[in-house]
Amino acid sequence: MKATRIGLICALCLASALLIVMNIKSVTTPIKFNDTRAEREVVIKQHLIDLRAAQTEYYHVFGKYTDNADSLVIFLQTTPKKSIRKEKSLTDNQLENLKLTEEKAVKIIENAKKKALKNKKLNLDPNDVEALYAYIWANDAEIKRNELQGFRRDTMETNMIDTLYAGRYDNETIKDLIIIPYSQDEARFIFKTSSYASQQGDVALFEMMAPFDAYLWDLDKQELANLIDAEARKEIKRKDPHDYLHLQVKDVTVGLKVGDIDSPNGGHGNWE
Repeated sequence: MKATRIGLICALCLASALLIVMNIKSVTTPIKFNDTRAEREVVIKQHLIDLRAAQTEYYHVFGKYTDNADSLVIFLQTTPKKSIRKEKSLTDNQLENLKLTEEKAVKIIENAKKKALKNKKLNLDPNDVEALYAYIWANDAEIKRNELQGFRRDTMETNMIDTLYAGRYDNETIKDLIIIPYSQDEARFIFKTSSYASQQGDVALFEMMAPFDAYLWDLDKQELANLIDAEARKEIKRKDPHDYLHLQVKDVTVGLKVGDIDSPNGGHGNWE
């Protein structure tokens, strides 16, 4: 009888200890999940911001976005970034009295440069841009008549990767940009493109996403399932119910993303 009683007490103690452990785990598991998620998402968000910058440059060159991650990497590796160096703005007198526009002013400057380079007696080096400008500003009659001394507009080319990412990537490591950090087997960001019909015409759209289960796969499975379920329900509700009534939670991919293929959002991240 005494042994039975002792055994019962031990069992109750074990059960109590187990309940305590379970209660502690129920509190600490969500905290650990959310803390790790927050740490990882700092890195994921920066990748998405960097990808958005690349898509913007791609659009400037080709007039469209790409849904192919490899194409975006090749673009960054092989395409220089073009920018305009501007010196001196047109004055009110030039705009109103001399009837100049930016286009006309640039044409006058370019014609002066061509004339100067054609003049063999001057022996100007086309690569010595500073000397060329100094000459035409001081000597060209059309430039003087239009008061364009010091006016300059040059198209400059710089390395796309260096310009966009300031040394954080190079031609080799830029391939890492399309890989989702913390993912299994180097999973890639999901790229999508579409178009939106507006009164002004079709608007090109893009979306790039890191699904939750790609970068949180190794964390608590139940917490991850809860997160995906909650965010998927929000996403279904966000979409037009007339077009998406057929969607179930399992049909929706959710995570961090920039852009939206359903409607224009300026390429913003869904956390911004």
